[in-house]
Amino acid sequence: MALASIGAMFSLLIYLSLPCSNAAAENILHQSPPPADGSRRPMVFPLFLSQPNSSRSMSLLHRKLHSKSLPHSRMRLYDDILLNGYYTTRLWIGTPPQMFALIVDSGSTVTYVPCSDCEQCGKHQDPKFQPEMSTTYQPVKCNMDCHCDDDKEQCLYEREYAEHSSSKGVLGEDLISFGNESELTPHRAVFGCENVETGDLYSQRADGIIGLGQGDLSLVDQLVDKGLISNSFALCYGGMDLGGGSMVLGGFSYPSDMMFTDSDPDRRYVPKGLSFVLIGEWIRFNTIDSPYYNIDLTGIRVAGKDLLLDSRVFDGEHGVVLDSGTTYAYLPDAAFSAFEEALMREASPLKKIDGPDPNFKDTCFHVAPSNDASGLSTIFPSVEMVFKSGQSWLLSPENYLFRHSKVHGAYCLGVFPNGKDHTTLLGGIVVRNTLVVYDRENSKVGFLRTNCSELSDRLHIDDSAPPPATLPSNDSNPTLNTSSSLPGGEIQIGQINLDIQLTVNSSYLKPRMEELSKVLSKELDVKSSQVYISNLTSKGNNSLIRVVVVPTEPSSLFSNVTETSIVSRFTNHQIKLPDIFGNYELVSYTLEPSRKRARWVMKNTIVVMAILIVAVVVGLIAYGVWLMWKRKQASNPYIHVDEAIVAEQELLPL
Repeated sequence: MALASIGAMFSLLIYLSLPCSNAAAENILHQSPPPADGSRRPMVFPLFLSQPNSSRSMSLLHRKLHSKSLPHSRMRLYDDILLNGYYTTRLWIGTPPQMFALIVDSGSTVTYVPCSDCEQCGKHQDPKFQPEMSTTYQPVKCNMDCHCDDDKEQCLYEREYAEHSSSKGVLGEDLISFGNESELTPHRAVFGCENVETGDLYSQRADGIIGLGQGDLSLVDQLVDKGLISNSFALCYGGMDLGGGSMVLGGFSYPSDMMFTDSDPDRRYVPKGLSFVLIGEWIRFNTIDSPYYNIDLTGIRVAGKDLLLDSRVFDGEHGVVLDSGTTYAYLPDAAFSAFEEALMREASPLKKIDGPDPNFKDTCFHVAPSNDASGLSTIFPSVEMVFKSGQSWLLSPENYLFRHSKVHGAYCLGVFPNGKDHTTLLGGIVVRNTLVVYDRENSKVGFLRTNCSELSDRLHIDDSAPPPATLPSNDSNPTLNTSSSLPGGEIQIGQINLDIQLTVNSSYLKPRMEELSKVLSKELDVKSSQVYISNLTSKGNNSLIRVVVVPTEPSSLFSNVTETSIVSRFTNHQIKLPDIFGNYELVSYTLEPSRKRARWVMKNTIVVMAILIVAVVVGLIAYGVWLMWKRKQASNPYIHVDEAIVAEQELLPL
């Protein structure tokens, strides 16, 4: 008994010495984007103890009281989970807004961007966040719920990832804006302002991460707790040949054929290391809440045949986790061996080849001489994820294969063993061309096979409201000017300015500006004289241009319907540009009323008249000078009569 008491006291001291804040409770599970050399490092789990009395249950109770008739925010996704290692969306922070490209990550609970004073941050897609330039920024002051700096003045955060990259900095609060396609107006939220980046976070092109996991600092949790959106969000990743996709923060009407399975938001686990307390002769393990989204997977079918597996193989450690920030899928060793064996048996007629990286023994097949992936479902078997309810989620080959980077027409298995860890981790490859709804309010996750590039058309999630009249923009972009309106409240629109980013450099684009202007006028169904391009600037390897659209006549106006139609064609990527102009993205747009248009016309008219007057004056002066010169030239051959008679010559009388 004495030994037990000593052991209990020793364990208690260890427990008290460990960090116990909510921020530290995020256990870093997911795999970040693979490094440039294509290597896949083993998973690492730096685990921390949370406070024994979690506030999650109270938070969930508070969220269930919110009305379901809340707005949502639809945000476009960019990049590709395999080509880039991640998908990104655009977020604007501060006043005036500063734009950032952030990795969509359901396994992280903090949103963070590089801070302007960060000397250990890499060079990313956009400029660093400048708190001093935002009139609405406030640092999060030190309190009992956060880790504080040495001066006990400001809250800190720190995150470490499986491939040994990390991010740390200070916590700040500012206005967060969600873009043109959002029904949400800008709202205040807490985020991380980085002052140190390491590993892939330092070298990646994306600016930072938008945290969608379960935790107090998660952007979703913050919006839900304030009653701004319902307790749900959705992700839809584009397919193998498309990329991109959509994200929806908040609820919307789900399709009736969507398949849902249970998720346990209160799943707890025992962290690695000494984390137990002796109570008499009993041992009580300290468990902590998982910030991840798990599903109740019980089995896998390949070509309609169940793998011979004990369902408990999927219940180890964190269970079966959906993580949008992870690239591939990782199964416990027993499950992976059975899956690979079944797949190899079905694909035995195919030629097996070496993988793209000699450091790894990838399972790869040569399928066809071209890279056309449309026929893969006729070559490779179907795979089904079977849930506790008996329902199954059907995967196509693009959900477990990736293209061979060195051999055309070759594909490799995108599922790998998870080593000693017993967690099943399903990354972005598994949910390509799949709408995944994280219904946190009802503790369910839904799946639906769909073309994610046409998500908004199928779900009609934008029918409830037209695109808002404003879009957050960078400091360099003008603000919306809508002070002139008609009696009914309708804005008088005399000019539409669209700031667009193209994925081609400015030197390449400059000689093709006229061609681009004609293409845009054709796509917008307007006259070529109504569209002109200005303000060509360079942004890294991309170009920024301003497309100006004006009515047919200087005195006429655009209706609100026409303006909405023009802007929505850009926001919904309905404008089809030739490949020579690369991809485009609407960064912001502004509307100018008729008086601005009239002033612009008057200004240009005055300039033209001045040029004409100057031209006439210069022409008259030149003509006068020419006449004088001509007269002088004509007088030179005539000599005075007296000077013409010389002494030796006399005129003879007739």
